[in-house]
Amino acid sequence: MSEVHTTAEDVKRLAALARIQVPEAELAGFAKEFESILAYVGKLDTLSLPHTERQVPELRNVFREDGEPFTPGTWTEKIVEQFPEKEGDSLSVKQIIAHD
Repeated sequence: MSEVHTTAEDVKRLAALARIQVPEAELAGFAKEFESILAYVGKLDTLSLPHTERQVPELRNVFREDGEPFTPGTWTEKIVEQFPEKEGDSLSVKQIIAHD
């Protein structure tokens, strides 16, 4: 990777994309920091890894077997008994969102 030269304009564009404000006095400092970061990351281009065959892990079903599911309404009465406030079989809660 060739050496990258970051300008104050590059920093301004990046700051605009990130929606942050960078004071004019700090632009040159950030440009130097970006250059050193890019140079460090550029070292990955020189990395030589051994070629290995890709190993695909064995797939297995991670879901449980349902077996015998409950019949609808089996626990409704016991659950409704626990409601502090109710309307029929429905839990009644305080309204927290107003549509003004």
